[in-house]
Amino acid sequence: MTIHEVLKSYWGYDEFRPLQQDIVEAVLAGNDTLALLPTGGGKSICFQVPAMAMNGLCLVVSPLIALMKDQVANLQSKGIAAQAIYSGLSQPDIQLILNNCVHGGVKFLYLSPERLGSDLLKSQLLQMNICLLAIDEAHCISQWGYDFRPEYRKIKEVRELFPDVPVLALTASATAAVVEDIQSQLGFKKKLAFRKSFERLNLHYIVRYHENKLEKMLNAFQMMKGSGLVYVRNRKLAEELADYLVQNGLNASFYHAGLMAEERQVRQDNWIKNKTRIMVCTNAFGMGIDKPDCKLVVHYQIPDCLEAYYQEAGRAGRNGNAAYCLLLYHHADAHIMRAKLTKQFPEPEFLAEVYNHLGSYFQVAVGQSSEQDFTFDLPAFAQQVKLPAVSIFNALKLLSQLELLQVNEAINLPSRIRFSLKGNELYQFQQTSQIYSDLLQLLLRSYGGIFDYDVAIAEKNLAMQLNVSESTLRSYLIKLQELNVLEYLPQINEPSIRFMGPRLAKQYLPVNDAFIKFRKKMEFEKLEAMIAYAENTSLCRSRVLLKYFDELNVMDCGVCDVCKEKIGKYWTEEKLATLCNQLRLIDWEKAYSIKELLVLIPHYRDAELATACRILIDKGILQLNLQQQIVWANRRG
Repeated sequence: MTIHEVLKSYWGYDEFRPLQQDIVEAVLAGNDTLALLPTGGGKSICFQVPAMAMNGLCLVVSPLIALMKDQVANLQSKGIAAQAIYSGLSQPDIQLILNNCVHGGVKFLYLSPERLGSDLLKSQLLQMNICLLAIDEAHCISQWGYDFRPEYRKIKEVRELFPDVPVLALTASATAAVVEDIQSQLGFKKKLAFRKSFERLNLHYIVRYHENKLEKMLNAFQMMKGSGLVYVRNRKLAEELADYLVQNGLNASFYHAGLMAEERQVRQDNWIKNKTRIMVCTNAFGMGIDKPDCKLVVHYQIPDCLEAYYQEAGRAGRNGNAAYCLLLYHHADAHIMRAKLTKQFPEPEFLAEVYNHLGSYFQVAVGQSSEQDFTFDLPAFAQQVKLPAVSIFNALKLLSQLELLQVNEAINLPSRIRFSLKGNELYQFQQTSQIYSDLLQLLLRSYGGIFDYDVAIAEKNLAMQLNVSESTLRSYLIKLQELNVLEYLPQINEPSIRFMGPRLAKQYLPVNDAFIKFRKKMEFEKLEAMIAYAENTSLCRSRVLLKYFDELNVMDCGVCDVCKEKIGKYWTEEKLATLCNQLRLIDWEKAYSIKELLVLIPHYRDAELATACRILIDKGILQLNLQQQIVWANRRG
């Protein structure tokens, strides 16, 4: 099939979005390619479509387990064979997936980056017919990136195993330094980057300075119709703000990584389907979620950097309609964030102390190598070693970047079972144990391969079908395990830790002080850019954001709080009415850019017309299509 036939057949689209086709064609021509598309820009299409047009398997590296699961499920729903391997899967399950990949039964294999260090995996990759290597969240490979992950450096080793296979790196936000570093780290044969402007014409960036953030947040949602997000920095605050909104008569809920996987899925679906209007969340929410009609994104606290802010704020207005990005700020926030960032870089002595405690806690002897992923309960560990949990968390992040530990996000594995009894033995047990017979029959009817490997089960659905509570269902499964009928692995919702190489003696821990100082300097520069954005009162906010991403040749947005303050006196209602009369004379059977409108209405300067068009978009007279071109309202191109 041609790429357009693939796009139509599997995704139902007649046309690609801007730059998507260029990226797809570059990959099919065998070029190493970097794609920079803003949040909601359709990055996954850029590797999924060419892979479907090629012979072989597409290897996808992604750091987000939840996002991998979502994409695999989405591909499978289209009848496309896709699988994912990540920390926490049993070895038999991993081997089964790899065997299917070797024998051509899988089209997309998703891997978390920490898996790439395995020699066994590399040897099996060499037996696969790999046609494309896709790297999602590619900024993670760059030491200049805001979310640097050392395990991403393993990608280059895999890339070297397949020198003739093109690589496609994808990211939603990257500065010029990060763009250069990504291509260098991945060994691009020739530099090739497609970059869509990060400008979002329909977004209104607003900062409100106020001590009472609760009041401002509530007022914003009372004045604004439609769905919204509130981003906070910790789980407790997410719950408290959601409760506050509910108490004030608004339909709100909260989302963070501490919720069980099934509950998170339910809450996510409720927000997407508008059953929940407002979701108060940590940054665990939002990746890969495609909700076009989010009207308002509120940041109750400032993020660490403009990259994170741009991505999170960019979840508003994906349908092209006017939407609002509100940052609530108090000058004390800057002091709090600087102090917090300082604590993220503990002294080398503290790093060595935490590393040593971990060895004792998991009973790994000095000099001993362990391939095991240890489930890690941070509060329990902190209580045992009598150290602050926040300080331990910061130490773990640094130890991971120093490649001494591998610290994985919360695994969020569903419950899994495998039958131990088979054939006649299982049948006899069912006959003598009526209390468990209905459950066993339901499991056998619902899940294939249940005798051969660990199968993920949906406890909530099973409990509903049996008309029992989830806690009762779990008690049945635990009892069946005690009776050696089956093996039951309860859901895992905790992070894990692995020692990279043999455990080292505390005094010989190779702490790279120069690297730590470099990372600290980088993080502070990013934070200061975020603070400068928040405290700015004179420059267009959109231009401040775009300048950070090295886009310099842009005009004032005309709709942020700073621009509105400046232009409110110039564009009177009378002047806007005159412009509207001129615009009505234009043939609106097509969409226009600002430059094209300037040719048709030559009596305005470009900045003036751009500002006026944004005001008219805000009023609903003009609209933006998905290509960010201007159309007359109700005539979307």
